[in-house]
Amino acid sequence: MSAIPVVLDDMDPRPGSATSLLRTIVGLYFRRVDGWMSTARLIALMQALDVPEPATRTALARMKKKGLLVSRAVDGATGYALGEGAAEMLQKGDRRIFSPRNMGADDPWCLISFSVPEHQRPLRHQLRRRLHWIGAGIVTPALWICPGFLSDEVEDIVDEVGARGYVTLFTAGRPRVAGDLRTAVAGWWDLAALEELHRGFIAEASASVADDTVADDAVAPGVAFARYIRGVDSWRSIPYLDPGLPLDLLPADWPGARSAGIFAAISGRYADAGWQFVRTAA
Repeated sequence: MSAIPVVLDDMDPRPGSATSLLRTIVGLYFRRVDGWMSTARLIALMQALDVPEPATRTALARMKKKGLLVSRAVDGATGYALGEGAAEMLQKGDRRIFSPRNMGADDPWCLISFSVPEHQRPLRHQLRRRLHWIGAGIVTPALWICPGFLSDEVEDIVDEVGARGYVTLFTAGRPRVAGDLRTAVAGWWDLAALEELHRGFIAEASASVADDTVADDAVAPGVAFARYIRGVDSWRSIPYLDPGLPLDLLPADWPGARSAGIFAAISGRYADAGWQFVRTAA
């Protein structure tokens, strides 16, 4: 049996955990500081999020084991640099997180057909796991579906996990099904779970932008940093798991636009101040 490639991916523990918060800091700031931060600075940034030093060190060890970070000393200071392939992965994540897309009613779809032999079960599991993470829906166990604008990401996944010999992609028009397409879509995706993610983010993040009477420059830099990091951390997985389906195929009062608007408001209000805090930390 051939070995399954080790793939650097963007799948993380639950939002709000020390590891997830650290991953958010790495994604937002490491490329802005030439790909390296001292351990002392990372500990200080995490302490601004009320994460104690031992938890930060544990999270750093997990990020290192995963391949996102590598240990590196600079001018005698211990610290961490981005691992091989991390910058490219983070760049892909930027597009998802900060520029989420939505299908129009007439936009093309991508169908992913695969037949992975039983002796390659770990490969099949990894392929399905990665397809789920980019928001693909399940028509049948061997036929998945997603918006056509995600086809390049699907191609990358197929190549990265080494499944090219088992997968065929099709570009298709609007699916024709027996009965109502909205009902079929609700079977291909867990729309209730996606809606819960959006509404949970709205409930958690609304307070960060609710008080418009306070000038942005009156918010302490550390507070701005914490609000920005926690906002990004809470939002980051949503535009991966929600593929951006056409509104006419979603339940009424779909909360996606509202949650995206709140995230944009958090970014607009706190991103610059958060960066200034990072520049002066430890």
